[in-house]
Amino acid sequence: MGALLLVLLLALILGGVGFAVHILWWIALIVLVVWLLGFVFRSAGSGGSRGRWYRW
Repeated sequence: MGALLLVLLLALILGGVGFAVHILWWIALIVLVVWLLGFVFRSAGSGGSRGRWYRW
């Protein structure tokens, strides 16, 4: 009985980790798209040259 509970607990933990990693991949993909769009749509800086889209 203890081994069965241990296997079920392990399956729940690994299933939860797999779901979390899947969600993190989607978030990383969205951030990558926003980052790339920032390079495409950056505004023109002073002097006619293209400036940085970030502030730092």
